[in-house]
Amino acid sequence: MKRQKRDSSHRAFIKGYQAGYHGRNKTLCPHAEETTLAQDWCNGWREGREDNWSGYKEQAVQQKVSNL
Repeated sequence: MKRQKRDSSHRAFIKGYQAGYHGRNKTLCPHAEETTLAQDWCNGWREGREDNWSGYKEQAVQQKVSNL
């Protein structure tokens, strides 16, 4: 049975979220500026930073990512 891939914008958001939560710099975005993937990554990064600042624990973050 084939696995269905997630769309690239969703993957970019998740990767950005994880980078933001773990305190990585926003300039490490792997996508070209002014693209929708870069915007999705940055949106995920912002949400990850907010969750980190709000005190979310690693287990809560993993649960949130799996539900996205």
